[in-house]
Amino acid sequence: MFELVKAGGWLMLPILLCSVVALAIVVERFWALRFGNVLPTQHRAAQIWKLWNGTTSLDGAATRQLQQGSLLGRIMAVGLQNRHHSREVMKESIEEAGRHVAHKLERFLNALGTIAAITPLLGLLGTVVGMISVFTTITSAGVGNPSELAGGISQALITTAAGLSVAIPSLMFYRLFRGKVDELVIEMEQEAIKLVEVMHGERSRDTGDAG
Repeated sequence: MFELVKAGGWLMLPILLCSVVALAIVVERFWALRFGNVLPTQHRAAQIWKLWNGTTSLDGAATRQLQQGSLLGRIMAVGLQNRHHSREVMKESIEEAGRHVAHKLERFLNALGTIAAITPLLGLLGTVVGMISVFTTITSAGVGNPSELAGGISQALITTAAGLSVAIPSLMFYRLFRGKVDELVIEMEQEAIKLVEVMHGERSRDTGDAG
């Protein structure tokens, strides 16, 4: 392995660095984007509705605990904090919190996409550098000794292969995580809409009964 890296030349260093960063991002995003971690059952609208109809207060410590429990909990906590306002105000506050949560879900994905884009270019640059080395050797020593040409040719092939080996899985995981983020955002949006409906529906019913 070390011999391949050495034969690939100095451009193997940024390619290897990109591979380490990409691997770290993939592992971190797999852990962070777990469905149960982002959308735990206890933070869904149905469970919050049960708490509100029960004896548990949704003020103070309960709301803070909900906010700190998950990304969905952050959105739900903001909605609960604004439940006494109009439906429009409550929805706007939830949408603003949702934008912040969506940004957090997309953390490091731009970096992963950038790695997927630049590593083939680094490999291509290695190919160009290798071919320049080959033609320099031909100019100075001719083509009579193939061993003199092997170094440049191997550098060209190794860097290209290394760049593609990093770029292909990086692009695959980038697309995978993008799709997962979109799925999670839609699920959170649906839960937030349910919260708005049940809260304002209940308030309307209570107002009507009081009249």
